[in-house]
This record gives sequence, structure tokens and C-alpha cells, in this order.
Amino acid sequence: MHAIEKGSGLMAIARLSVKVGKAGKAAPHAEYIDRDEEEIKLKQDQEQIGTDLEYRANGNMPKWAEHDPIKFWEAADLYERKNGSTYREYEIALPRELNAEQRQELVEDFVQAEIGSKYPYQLAIHNPKAMDGNDQPHVHLMFNERLQDGIERDPEQYFKRYNSKNPERGGAKKDNTGKSYQERKTDIKDLRQRWADICNRYLEKYEIDSRIDMRSYKEQGIDKEPEKKLLPSQAKNPEIREALQSSRAAYKELEKLDLGNPKKDLQDLKASPINDKEIKQGIESFKADFDSFKQLALQQYKEQQKLELEQQKTMSMKGMSR
Repeated sequence: MHAIEKGSGLMAIARLSVKVGKAGKAAPHAEYIDRDEEEIKLKQDQEQIGTDLEYRANGNMPKWAEHDPIKFWEAADLYERKNGSTYREYEIALPRELNAEQRQELVEDFVQAEIGSKYPYQLAIHNPKAMDGNDQPHVHLMFNERLQDGIERDPEQYFKRYNSKNPERGGAKKDNTGKSYQERKTDIKDLRQRWADICNRYLEKYEIDSRIDMRSYKEQGIDKEPEKKLLPSQAKNPEIREALQSSRAAYKELEKLDLGNPKKDLQDLKASPINDKEIKQGIESFKADFDSFKQLALQQYKEQQKLELEQQKTMSMKGMSR
């Protein structure tokens, strides 16, 4: 997944991940994304956690949780079957080119299209600082897949098994059950495309040249390894941050060269109807560009090796501390 850059040089980030939470995980995670005061103290990171919350909302909650969505997730943890899922979550990078109000509008539009009135949900937009010092806005959208059917149920009954003959006697029906791995994979791919479509509509609406493309590099025919995701502890490590930024800078320099296909270009040069002097000059120019390419490629390789080494050191130290 990557961003498409057009004339202005702006770069929108394309990232959407899907997570599933089991019983016992819902309420703590909801408190985390909601930036609950106790969670702030628990994380001992009040300066960062206390300032990056940009917007939060919830919807479709049963009456007993309308004014406090955490009660819904606590009930899910308590009454959902032990091996059942209590929530699904979409974590989505938002365009930093949009301002806070525009991002909120985009998220609300997406939620209306994807969730509508079907599922109870809670969301939060966070906007911490990225490694480059700029904004890193993203949204956490967590929802429960038990369908809203208008029947009033207390917390315990809500999470019981659905009764198809007498719905009022059982729990709320759970949606999307029994899907195969391949069906889920296709669903996620379709979801990412829907996000790209709506996100690009907003970028166009607000006259921003940047666009996102949720396809993988391989699907786009781009010969590039996806960047490894860092753990929060790794992202804060100065040495890892420096290595990653150097690696990114080296890759950008490689992209600027735009060498195309070196073998084909050399063959075309030799086959063209030009004199020996022009051929010699062209070959020398090609070799100079290719030497520059090799140096930058080597630099990027070294930076990547350095990054991976720092990651291994961090993981090793973390394991020893346990």
C-alpha cells in the first residue's frame, strides 16, 4: 500500500489494518483509544497520550451503554463466550494533508457507509508526531458485530447465543460468522479499496493533488520490499529512527534517478542509427548513472542492515529484561 504523488509533491499515507479482540481485551482497548485518565497513568506517558487525541465518538449503543460506551465493552468481556470475539477494529492512516475538521468529516462518512446503524461502535482519531516531525493522524474504529435489531436486552442477555425462533429470548445475532479465511481475505481487500475510493474523493474535494493506492507494491508491479513496521518501543529508539530515516532518504534518491530498465536502454542505444562518438558518450553517461545507482543501492542496503540490527538489539534487550 502506498501513496501516489502528483505535481504538488504532497504525500498521503495509505494504511489500513484489521484486528480482532477476544474476550477480556475489549474494555482495556476501548479505554486506551479513548485516552482514559487511568490508562494515561498506567502507560506513564501522559505528555504524549494526553495531547494526541483529536476526536472521539460512539454510536448504536444499547440504552444501558448510550452514555458510557466502556460499559458495553466491559459487558462484552464478561458475557461473550471465552473463545469468541468481542470486537473488530480498523486502524486507518488519515491524510495529513487534510485538516482536523476535514479528517473528521471523512471518518464520519466512512463510518456511515461501513457501519451505518448495524453495529455498536466507538472511534478515536489520534494525531501524534511522526518520525519526520509532521502529523501522523490515524483513526481507531472498533465495533461489535452483533446486529442491532431493536429488541431491548440487558447486558447479560445481549451477548447470549441468538435464538432464531424467538429472538427476544436470545442474544443479539452475530454477523459475518462462519466465513472462510479466503472470504475474509477478499472482504479486507474490498474494504481497502472502498477506503481508497472515499479517501481520494475527499482529497479531490478539497483540491489536494495527492492520492492513495491500497494495492501492494507487487500488485502495482513495483520492485520494492514493504517497510517493516516498528514496535512503539523501537520507534522511540533514536538509533533505529536515524537508521530508518536514512534508509528512506536513500530510497528517495534512487527514485529520483529514474533509470528505467538499464539493460533495455543500453540495447536500444547500441541499435540506434547514431555515430560511434555519440554511442561512446551515451555509454559513458549510462555507466556514470549506473555507478551512482549502485552506490545509492549499497547505501540503502547498509542502512537497512543497520536498522534490522538495531531492531534485533532492542528485541534482545527487551527479552533479557523479562
